[in-house]
Amino acid sequence: MTDRQYAAAGVDLTALDAAKRRIAELVEGTRTPLSRGLVRSFGGMVRIPDSYRQPVVVMSTDSVGTKVLVARMAGVFNGVGEDIVNHSVNDILVHGAQPIAFQDYIGSNGLTEAQLADIVEGVARGCRAHSMALTGGETASLPDIYAPGDYDLAGTIVGVVEESAALHGATIAAGDVLVGYPSSGLHTNGYTLARKICFERLKLAVDSRLSETGTTLGEALLAIHRSYYRALAPVLDRVHGVAHITGGGIGGNLVRVLPSHLQAVIDTDSWRWPPLFTFLMTAGHVSLDEMREVFNLGVGLVAAVPAAAVDRVRAAARDVGLDTWITGDIRAGPRGVRFT
Repeated sequence: MTDRQYAAAGVDLTALDAAKRRIAELVEGTRTPLSRGLVRSFGGMVRIPDSYRQPVVVMSTDSVGTKVLVARMAGVFNGVGEDIVNHSVNDILVHGAQPIAFQDYIGSNGLTEAQLADIVEGVARGCRAHSMALTGGETASLPDIYAPGDYDLAGTIVGVVEESAALHGATIAAGDVLVGYPSSGLHTNGYTLARKICFERLKLAVDSRLSETGTTLGEALLAIHRSYYRALAPVLDRVHGVAHITGGGIGGNLVRVLPSHLQAVIDTDSWRWPPLFTFLMTAGHVSLDEMREVFNLGVGLVAAVPAAAVDRVRAAARDVGLDTWITGDIRAGPRGVRFT
């Protein structure tokens, strides 16, 4: 098959190569002192920092789900790149890991050079914010898999933690205090339900104004997934366990770090849901139980902290402009999460 036949089949190698050249420039701009190898090599290389005596590599792979469909509707392509980085940073932060490298994957059909570059610019921006190298990735044109204009975005993060300092939740104890960290919105979960409510049931558009949030619907749904690295990294040695609140909500994620003989008790009066969540619940006639299962409800991260360290842990978050609150505690009992 010639290049011309390949283009007729839906893959424009010339345009894809131009996009990859621009992406290579973005990758180059994220290199750190740990970076090794060459940009556009077959694999990315990064050194483990010398300061670790018994380093453990922590890895995670995820995507931003159907948030990309909202981004496409709004014509905004660079936000989801930052979303996937911040989501991934939080996923390894719960183990106490320092992020050192990231790789992205974009599968698409018909994205322009500028749109592809915008997505990767968001990824690169997220990497630079965490002093982390974007060591490469994959940009695939797949017209037989994706409808015209569709794309998917996923990423893999590599972090490192001292083996003796890795967090597993094993040290969580009865009497620990649960500190809640605010989300910036839906983050990267619950978009299938949110889209059905907003675009199918209510027939809203991305530029529809929401009186509840004071923004357009697109702005509310596309708020960047918040990273908690700078708020929590300085005090990781003071906490017993951390849960990133993603799909499954508070209950489904906090239970993952609990020992078998302990339960987390969440005080539902300790915070107010952000207006977007109350809007979705009311407009979509969604039950309270389902809201708790699908959405983060304004809580992006929960840390289990010994009582003596709570003030210091909360102060670290305030130092970077993040207000936290006491959202519950740890008690003896069968493993689970209870809302009161």
